[in-house]
Amino acid sequence: MAGSTPASPSADPAQVIAGPTRSLSAEAWRRFKRHRLAFIGALILGFFMLAVTIGPWIWTIPINEIDFEASLAGPSWQHPLGTDDLGQDLLARMLYGGRISIAVGLAAMVIAIVVGIVIGAIAGMARGPVDTALMWLTDLFLSLPQLPLLLLIIYLFRDTLKEWVGVEAGVFILVVAVIGGFRWMPVARLVRAQFLSLREKEFVEAARALGASPMRQVVRHILPNALGPVIVAGTVDVAAAIIAESTLSFLGLGFPPDIPTWGRILYDAKDHLDIAPHWAIIPGMAIFLVVLSINYIGDGLRDALDPRKVM
Repeated sequence: MAGSTPASPSADPAQVIAGPTRSLSAEAWRRFKRHRLAFIGALILGFFMLAVTIGPWIWTIPINEIDFEASLAGPSWQHPLGTDDLGQDLLARMLYGGRISIAVGLAAMVIAIVVGIVIGAIAGMARGPVDTALMWLTDLFLSLPQLPLLLLIIYLFRDTLKEWVGVEAGVFILVVAVIGGFRWMPVARLVRAQFLSLREKEFVEAARALGASPMRQVVRHILPNALGPVIVAGTVDVAAAIIAESTLSFLGLGFPPDIPTWGRILYDAKDHLDIAPHWAIIPGMAIFLVVLSINYIGDGLRDALDPRKVM
């Protein structure tokens, strides 16, 4: 038609070139890196985990090697972190004990997450008395004084487990089971709230209309969309478990004296703070940095996994 304007080639839908798209994991990683404190915390935690993993292979001084001539010595080239009252090298003991302290935190977190997801999912999908009973049980555990119960259970069953599976393994299993057994309640309540919200969403109703079983609805549709807050809660549980293990060891009811966890090193150093402050400062700073890093990582994961937050 005369006087008409030719269509622009870019207006042809066939010639429109889609821009680059990011996967969900790539977008979450981009968001996480923009959270500076979380990224720095991840680097610090990665350093500690790398150090306790490969450090004992590099720094090969035995943790129980006694040198009375170097008793309570400060940091030096021979002993970079100093020594304790028996002349034992603190760097070797910190590297060995760090494995146990971090492993306790991770294992207790796994127990808390698994138990919390199972109870929260059942309560969120069930109706009536099942939901009420599970939430009553959760509230009951939340109302219990955790530290006195931890001390009582470990005091009663520590010797029995030592006889069954050995000293180190027995105490490790008991400490992990007790700490994890008292950390699942916040996760259960969080998962239940997520399930109550997600089971009414359109994609779940569509799956239900297509004949999906309740188990398939949970595994394929609801649980993957509820894992974001659960992962954030898991980071908090790791930090809480490390502090709980350090508290038990500091009170003398955790690992025995020949197993130098960070809490145990603090317990041994409490009587020498005036003449050897490095003995207590070093494990105290390690616990502080690891717990602070994990908390910052949790903040970063919360922002990275929140679809409503623009970063």
